[in-house]
Amino acid sequence: MNPDEFKASLGCRATGVSIVTSRHGDLVHGMTVSDFVSVSLEPPLVMVSASETANTLKSIRAGKCFALNILCAGQEGLANLFAVKGNEDLRFDGLETDKAVTGAPLIQGAKVNLDCTLVAEHVAGDHVLCIGQVEHVNIRDLEPLVYYKGKYRVFAS
Repeated sequence: MNPDEFKASLGCRATGVSIVTSRHGDLVHGMTVSDFVSVSLEPPLVMVSASETANTLKSIRAGKCFALNILCAGQEGLANLFAVKGNEDLRFDGLETDKAVTGAPLIQGAKVNLDCTLVAEHVAGDHVLCIGQVEHVNIRDLEPLVYYKGKYRVFAS
């Protein structure tokens, strides 16, 4: 199996679209992720995976926090902005965010914001699994943004 086949096989699974954000001092970073994992209900834990080379991972490690911002229908442009490598300095320009309890940026208008404190990390291949304890949650009654077979989709009720 080659990496393209592996990627294509994973694309056959519908996922939500989220942006992981973090802050360390005045430095803010964020990246689009197609998935994260709920790990535990008690305590409330989630896990995100970040490339070893991602600037967002450096920020998560330094700031010991991250937020998962689950996107809603209509936020495809935001997902694309945070997915493009090399534009890290532009990602937050004009973006309205709130400061979470942990300090991580919460994207206004997202379907859900999960504010997390980093509690553990594990190296897995070329990525690092970041486990966060959820400190606070914001939930809005909006339709989710879904990603399936390389395209954004809207959840059909």
